[in-house]
Amino acid sequence: MSWFNEKTPEVARAFSELRNSVYKEGALDQRTKELISIAASTLMRCERCTQIHAERAKKQGATDEMIAEAVACAMFVAAGSQLSWSDVYERILETKNVEECSCK
Repeated sequence: MSWFNEKTPEVARAFSELRNSVYKEGALDQRTKELISIAASTLMRCERCTQIHAERAKKQGATDEMIAEAVACAMFVAAGSQLSWSDVYERILETKNVEECSCK
């Protein structure tokens, strides 16, 4: 039993129930849900989560190529999310009266 389960058994049970509910067969099959979870885990930078979901995806018939494409989708979203920052950078770099940084 993990430390978290020992200290918060009610929360641990609720988390387990949530997992069981999310990953049951529905509009999306379990393999698709695991591939989505691989992409989400990649974006969350959770190595253990990525490994767990990759193992589960393989048990559901996912190939290495499918897993690689899920990771590629995550990489694209991560890279694309930075494009909106170009407006921020433009405002920062065009500011004529640069105020003293309060982050010191």
